[in-house]
Amino acid sequence: MSMLLSIPPLDEEGSSPLYVQLQRALRDLMVREKLQASDFLPPERDIAEVLGVSRITVRKALDGLEQEGLIERRRGSGTVVTERLQHDFSMLSSFTADVQARGGAPRSHWLDRSRSDATADDTFSLGFLPGMPLFRLNRIRYADEVPMVVEHTVVPAECLATVDAVEDSLYDAMKANGVRPARAWQRLQAIIFDAAFAAMLEVEVGSPGLLVERRTFDAGGRLIEVTKSYCRGDTYAFVSELTIPA
Repeated sequence: MSMLLSIPPLDEEGSSPLYVQLQRALRDLMVREKLQASDFLPPERDIAEVLGVSRITVRKALDGLEQEGLIERRRGSGTVVTERLQHDFSMLSSFTADVQARGGAPRSHWLDRSRSDATADDTFSLGFLPGMPLFRLNRIRYADEVPMVVEHTVVPAECLATVDAVEDSLYDAMKANGVRPARAWQRLQAIIFDAAFAAMLEVEVGSPGLLVERRTFDAGGRLIEVTKSYCRGDTYAFVSELTIPA
């Protein structure tokens, strides 16, 4: 209940409806981690009483947070803040490392593992040399048995011992073959999942997601990985520390 006292008074004459103001305030508590994953929110009537608003206002605010995937209503238990897998966008780390860092269990379901030579499209869109032997690795990544990411990866065949060398971590398999990732370029884009991706990630068609495109290089500047990761928007969050240039 004490966290509710940190919410500034809602303005009935403000430019936004009260439920939007409350939804924004509760979301801010989650961002600032005053409300953390697995925390239960107070009952609707208690929130309404503390903040001096109607239960309808509270219910509409919670409806909005539920649609964003930030909370989950559990019958008989209450309303709980959902857990999100956080990835530091400024650090080069693997999905496996991110999941293990929070004490979770990573797992992969392989959709395809194949070898083929680089096509003209691979050369122009991905940057690999024409005819270069490539491994194509497509899989669904799980954290604690929850599907989180659909991942499409292309790597030079020389970077891995075999096409089946990857178990969970691609980077671990590369390092075992003497290849060490050193730096990467990443791009983040908001997307909407079509029926195929929605089925693989067990979400509704039209749900929001994040597409992360990564190109990874070794210390010598050699391109060693191109990956497109289609991440669930309700369970995945990216964080980054920003600095102001001197």
